[in-house]
Formats: sequence, structure tokens, C-alpha cells
Amino acid sequence: MVQQKQRCGWCVGDPLYEAYHDKEWGVPIYDDLKLFEFLILETFQAGLSWITILRKRENFRIAFDAFDYKKVAQYDADKFDTLIINKGIIRNKLKIKAAISNAQAFMKVQAEFGSFSNYMWGFVDGSPIKNKVEDYKKAPPNTPLSDQISKDLKSRGFKFVGSTVVYAHMQATGMINDHETTCFRYNEV
Repeated sequence: MVQQKQRCGWCVGDPLYEAYHDKEWGVPIYDDLKLFEFLILETFQAGLSWITILRKRENFRIAFDAFDYKKVAQYDADKFDTLIINKGIIRNKLKIKAAISNAQAFMKVQAEFGSFSNYMWGFVDGSPIKNKVEDYKKAPPNTPLSDQISKDLKSRGFKFVGSTVVYAHMQATGMINDHETTCFRYNEV
């Protein structure tokens, strides 16, 4: 009999969710391109479920030029019009505009800190915070740290970066290890 891996409860039962959980979620990311991808995806996720975004991830990748922030920062009205009618992504005008302005703000942060990674990871002294979540339903949606980062991002011109979005970004990019303590990934990441 094959024994199933113990996973965080939030992903169990959906193959796409499980694959994302097993390979990506919570793995520390220091690459600016990947950090921008997750920033875009998390901002579009605001108010929606993560599985909705995951199912559209490849569509987002195509629509947003493989998350090349330099290209996204240059999007004009014609590109906006193309995005707003793209049924493969979330067609929210404010979120699309935010993706463009966030790319511009992202590059300003890079110029100031050397990289967006340096900026974000500076909030946790370069090392992931390892929480002890026993049940994902009891994990916080935000923390004083995500409040602080959200406030700082907003002061730098970022949009759709409320504390809950920032906390989700921190979880996804491994700044915080919120795998359940019984999950096989808890000690791996």
C-alpha cells in the first residue's frame, strides 16, 4: 500500500493545487523576475481564490510578457485595451492598471536597493521566518510585519498591496514558512 504524503490541508484534493504546494509554495525566492510574477498574481488574486489564479497562470504569463517587468512598465493604452478583453485573465481595470504602475514602482525599488529581492528580504534579515502552523485555518491572514511592508509598498506607489496580499506574497515566496508542522514540506523549505 502506497502511503500518501501529508500536505497542508488547503491544497488537498486538487492536482494543480497539490503540485503548486509540493514544488513552489513557501520555497524562498530571491529572483526579481519570479518575485514580480508572484506580486502580479497576488494582486490579481485580491478578493478571489488562489486556485482561480493558478488555473489562469499560464494565460497571465502570456498576457504579461512572461512577467517581464521592464515590458509591463511600458504598456500603453493599446496594450491595456488588449488586456481588458483577454478572457484568459482577470479583466479588472484597476488591477490591470495596478500591474503596469507596480512594474514601474518595482523598477524604482530595484534602482534604490539594487534589487527588489534585497528590498523584500531586508524586512526579514534575509532569512525565512519559520512559523509553527498546526492547522492552516488558524494561520493569520496578516501580521504586523505584513502591515509594515504593505504600508511601505504603498508609500512607494504600489497598488493592491494590502496587508493580506503582502502576507500571501510572503508565504508564496518563502519569506514565511507557513506549511503546517505535519506537512512533508515544513522541514524541506
